Amino acid sequence: MATLFWLQTGACGGESLTILSAEAPSLEHLLSDCGIDMLWHPSLSHQPMRHHDELYRSIVADEQALDILCVEGSIVTAPRGTGLYDSYRGTAKMDMVRELAQRAGVVVAMGTCAAFGGVHAAAPNPGDCVGLQFDRDRPGGLLPREWRSRRGLPVVNVAGCPAHPHTMTQTLAGLAAGWSLPLDELNRPQAFFNTVVHQGCTRNEYHEYDIEELEPGGRACLFFNLGCQGPMTQAVCNSDLWNGVSSKTRAGVPCFGCTSPNFPRDADLFATPKVGEIPVQLPLGVERSRYMAYKNLARAAAPARVRNKEMDV
Repeated sequence: MATLFWLQTGACGGESLTILSAEAPSLEHLLSDCGIDMLWHPSLSHQPMRHHDELYRSIVADEQALDILCVEGSIVTAPRGTGLYDSYRGTAKMDMVRELAQRAGVVVAMGTCAAFGGVHAAAPNPGDCVGLQFDRDRPGGLLPREWRSRRGLPVVNVAGCPAHPHTMTQTLAGLAAGWSLPLDELNRPQAFFNTVVHQGCTRNEYHEYDIEELEPGGRACLFFNLGCQGPMTQAVCNSDLWNGVSSKTRAGVPCFGCTSPNFPRDADLFATPKVGEIPVQLPLGVERSRYMAYKNLARAAAPARVRNKEMDV
């Protein structure tokens, strides 16, 4: 059995809530069938806090093996590098994370806050928040860039705000089984971050023909005017629907790019910055010169059924 200790930092519980909706595998099956012994979870464990304290002391003393450490929430380092704005019984949680990380087989950052700093690290960042091994998109957060766990791995970043439930449970199942999980340049498991949200989006045809929405909730593309980050954001939201039903873009809301290290971006989330008619940031892999030529032709080539849907007739 792989032992797991889950620690919440930086005022976040979104992943704990979201993982309850996982189905493949569910949290119950993860614990009963995938060889995971959950030593502690702040919301799900029924033991009193003294049990948490005893486990922490035992792990730090190398009396209790720790195979997987999950951290949820950003790492608060204020004030003045002490971390005492986020403390437990007088001990900064950032120091607790350091102690546990040194003894863990693998450390998993659950969510973008733990991975990169997330919402709490957005300007002006009054808590001086960072991620476990990244500070936004810069390597090196609480732990230095070269840090490795006992299994020789960097922090595994299961990004998202919140992280997708199946990305969490499948990553944990793989780690418990001892599988090799290839990571991308941001230390995210490649299996869940090798496609963009745009893939599987029901608005793709409107995107190709430059049929654009001006307000959320319509049927056409949300990228050109409403700030949708789907063509640039690597995640499974439209290929593995949330609760098997929907996603932001299917509900008429733009993707905010929550798996990215610079989420939330310092801009209007519902607007697309442009130079003239061309978005400043283009879909991954698209050349600006070709995009400009394409955009001038696409709308004129749109079939009537696409144009009519724009007008909702």
